[in-house]
Amino acid sequence: MTKERPVCEFCGEPAIGVQILGCCRQEVCYRHAEQQLRDMKSGEQKEWGICYYVRYDEE
Repeated sequence: MTKERPVCEFCGEPAIGVQILGCCRQEVCYRHAEQQLRDMKSGEQKEWGICYYVRYDEE
């Protein structure tokens, strides 16, 4: 069974992670990610106030 990588909900490119901004969850590519998510390392998770970021493991 293969697990497909999620895609950015804004443009359809491969997603680098998920960002939860308050009550809004978004799968995003590098271009559409918040700066906090862009700066994170592969596999890292970060809580920042009411926001939560998860950078996917790079394959």
